[in-house]
Amino acid sequence: MPIGKANWGLSALPPLALYIHFPWCIKKCPYCDFNSHAQKGALPEQQYIAALLTDLESCLPLMWGRPITSIFMGGGTPSLFSAEAINQLLEGIRARVRLHPDAEITLEANPGTFESEKFAGYHTAGITRLSIGIQSFNTEHLKALGRVHDEKEAHRAIEIAHQHFDNFNLDIMYALPKQTLSDALLDIRTAIACQPTHLSAYHLTLEPNTLFHRYPPALPDEDCSADMSDTIEAELAAAGFEHYETSAFSQDKRQAKHNLNYWQFGDYLGIGAGAHAKISFPDKIIRQMRYKQPTEYLQKIAAGSAVQTEEQITLEQLPFEFMLNALRLTGGFDLSLFEERTGLPLTKVIHQIEKAVTDGLLERQLNHIQPTLHGQRFLNALLERFLP
Repeated sequence: MPIGKANWGLSALPPLALYIHFPWCIKKCPYCDFNSHAQKGALPEQQYIAALLTDLESCLPLMWGRPITSIFMGGGTPSLFSAEAINQLLEGIRARVRLHPDAEITLEANPGTFESEKFAGYHTAGITRLSIGIQSFNTEHLKALGRVHDEKEAHRAIEIAHQHFDNFNLDIMYALPKQTLSDALLDIRTAIACQPTHLSAYHLTLEPNTLFHRYPPALPDEDCSADMSDTIEAELAAAGFEHYETSAFSQDKRQAKHNLNYWQFGDYLGIGAGAHAKISFPDKIIRQMRYKQPTEYLQKIAAGSAVQTEEQITLEQLPFEFMLNALRLTGGFDLSLFEERTGLPLTKVIHQIEKAVTDGLLERQLNHIQPTLHGQRFLNALLERFLP
């Protein structure tokens, strides 16, 4: 049943972040299942920035004056947009909402869109963190992934990032077509040598509705992929990176604040084509999704609302929704966070927790639980225990 129909309520609202989606790319990668569309013709910069700010205004009644703790500009490729457009967007956001003084403001960028002057402009506009989609430093593997950059452009992008930012993430993928263990090791060592503050290491998966799913490439087998994962973790640990989330590694105190908010079941507004939102109120928690196609999104904004779907999370769904995020944290969480963020008593999940501890998937110390190494490796099996 919907939350609002029970004796239920949140004693405090969680932190609130802002996600902004930019749906255009230079081309669509064959493995990508995100809402991204190949750019055709001129980018409608001004129209889209205006639409985003109108979209944000429509969210104001949902915010109750709550401050924004972080902003993440994702895509697609946000770095296709000029520094002037990003500055206009951030000025518009500051005029409409209260930004936390230490708000982390991240922009995703792909090599091939890097120009030193543009990224200097991003920094001046208020971007505090970059997330760079390197994926690999091997030009042949980049071709296999359909990326538009090569190894030289990857290094050039990192060089420009160092010039203007002291906090940036590199995305690296492994288990790529024809990739060997030594190839994966070279990629991660090259990434470490580039001195990022954060690394995201993703296993390539063949997602539905992608070209790779329809025409699967030959990939390393499970044993080789597992060896790659173990090797990457060991190399990053030796280099001082903390493995704090399933695919995320950071230097000391450089965890992605925006993503941590997701994993701790915080709230987030989502504006832009296809953006999702999760917003808590004292008596309910809702999810929203915007229209995905950029043209339709712009039309719907002009007509008054770009929200395609809105639903209330039910009491039955809440435990799984929480665990789906929180169990990605390798260090786990205090059980009080479950009660605080869901409004439910611990008795709703204690049986599943105790059984998972017995089965070696979780370990518990007083008021704290965390996935074991076995639980991390078989996370989906662990999560299934909390399904409605």
